[in-house]
Amino acid sequence: MPPFTIASLLQVGLALGLLNVWLVRRGAPTAYRGGAAGSLEEEFAAYGLPRWAFFVVGALKVGIAVALLLGLWTPSLVPPAAGVLVLLMLGAIAMHLKVGDPPIKSLPALAMLWMSASLLFLART
Repeated sequence: MPPFTIASLLQVGLALGLLNVWLVRRGAPTAYRGGAAGSLEEEFAAYGLPRWAFFVVGALKVGIAVALLLGLWTPSLVPPAAGVLVLLMLGAIAMHLKVGDPPIKSLPALAMLWMSASLLFLART
């Protein structure tokens, strides 16, 4: 097992967060869902996104989670995974703004943006 570093803790935290949202709590309501959505798929509809976007983003995020975990042993996977996650989190924040959500609903996306940007910085240094 690789040694624990700030980067490895960020990798595991981000990966587990993504897997929790997309595989465990996908159909559950939370205080952070956009608009009045009760599930993740409803949230994409509230943003006015086509149904296929839900599946594409979901596949990307689960793939990123797997890449971040594998990146513990294969560090070259980390920068592209963290970079794509930065872009997806910027998009998530933009969607919350688009539907006029209160700022509190953007907190998870802001936290993941900060964590993925920090990981990207650490992985490139």
